[in-house]
Amino acid sequence: MAMSNVLVLLLTLSGFCLIVEVESLGINYGQVANNLPPPNTALNLLHSLNLTKARIYDTNPQILTAFANSNMELIVTVENQMLATLTDPSQALQWVSTHIKPYFPTTRITDIHVGNEVFTGPGDTTLISYLVPTMKNIHAALVRLGLDRFIHVSTPSSLAVLQDSFPPSAGLFRAELSRVMPQLLQFLADTKSPFWIDAYPYFAYKDNPKSISLDYVLFNPNTGMVDPLTNLHYDNMLYAQVDAVIFAMEKMGYGGLEVRVSETGWPSRGDLGETGASARNAAVYNGNLMRRQLKNEGTPMRPKMRLEAYVFAMFNEDMKPGPTSERNYGLFHPDGTMVYNIGLSELNSTSSSTGLFP
Repeated sequence: MAMSNVLVLLLTLSGFCLIVEVESLGINYGQVANNLPPPNTALNLLHSLNLTKARIYDTNPQILTAFANSNMELIVTVENQMLATLTDPSQALQWVSTHIKPYFPTTRITDIHVGNEVFTGPGDTTLISYLVPTMKNIHAALVRLGLDRFIHVSTPSSLAVLQDSFPPSAGLFRAELSRVMPQLLQFLADTKSPFWIDAYPYFAYKDNPKSISLDYVLFNPNTGMVDPLTNLHYDNMLYAQVDAVIFAMEKMGYGGLEVRVSETGWPSRGDLGETGASARNAAVYNGNLMRRQLKNEGTPMRPKMRLEAYVFAMFNEDMKPGPTSERNYGLFHPDGTMVYNIGLSELNSTSSSTGLFP
């Protein structure tokens, strides 16, 4: 089935294969593990699901080679430790010539994410000063090589870039980013690139389960909330988080930029105190998100603009540091079996399946 912007998601549930067409849904293919299948096997999994969008956190040549001629749209990443080097235009040109040009267009690289959560990540805050110059250099290299028409340059940020996010109309970038954020937004406007945000309602619920409705964060039926300034009604937190980013950009004069979700998901396991981390809640969150994507929904602020989102993650990653939840965001175990059923039980198929890998 040929589809340029449609994911046909093949899920195994209660012995049935459920086929669901979901637009603008991708998956993050993390690799912080010592037991993952090789890239060609991971690609077979994606093909078996008819997925057409994935995001990786580097430019792993094995993955870029394995994904050649696969029709998979791929987002690649410039690692944070490379930003200082790539502030040199000649080094940026060399990077694109080495890491992108040899694989394109056979491998369908659509976006380059420069860094990952640079504004809020731990460690050296000087990375922030490197970000926009590196983005400009990467884009200039793409222009020089004739690739800028096909590949966008942006950077994913965590929701912690916002000083305020509730209600959505109060969305405001952190004061210490007041100099660099306009530079980033102007670059995105000039290159017609989206603003990417990592948005996890799970974190908000975990930190304040007594005040935040679980149904609200899981997309389940609930009374929701009304923004007192706009009178817009929100029945889930993810849309409210995205709109808070839109309001923050609007206050800086860049309200026309598209916002996409580079990461969202829910852990299937957690430590004591990681409230809400369970396979049931993960199945409900991701299943309901897919239902929303099936409807081509936009947020209340932009109801006619379909929200593009990438689920985190394809696999459980056993080497990720931090609490147990960090290692349990995957839809799949490394052997290709599903961690939990997504639960789209209202859709049926009579073909059965017991596994996803041969």
